[in-house]
Amino acid sequence: MEDIFQKLAKSEFRSKFKLKSKDIEYIKEKGLDTIRRHAYDFVSKRLAPEIIPNDGKQTPMKGHPVFIAQHATATCCRGCLFKWHKIEKGTLLTKEQQEYVVNIIMQWIKMQLN
Repeated sequence: MEDIFQKLAKSEFRSKFKLKSKDIEYIKEKGLDTIRRHAYDFVSKRLAPEIIPNDGKQTPMKGHPVFIAQHATATCCRGCLFKWHKIEKGTLLTKEQQEYVVNIIMQWIKMQLN
């Protein structure tokens, strides 16, 4: 996973994403376990399906810490998942792939909290 964070750090677009104080407060209020559950929910509904009618536009740019993390980690749409993580478009994400995506999101969030 360290490799992907090194690559993402070189992207001007990806590296501009940071958690704001309200995002950090939300995480502290809810706890990391709840944020992880939110991440699983978002990934399973917005990223995992085989066909996503609004692919490329399904992840808002604000409104939840997981959304910010998804843009920062290139896990926001299937196009980015393919480009950055080599996960094919047009297939249902496996449980292992969903776990990988959630782990990357959560690792980025933890890095932002430190």
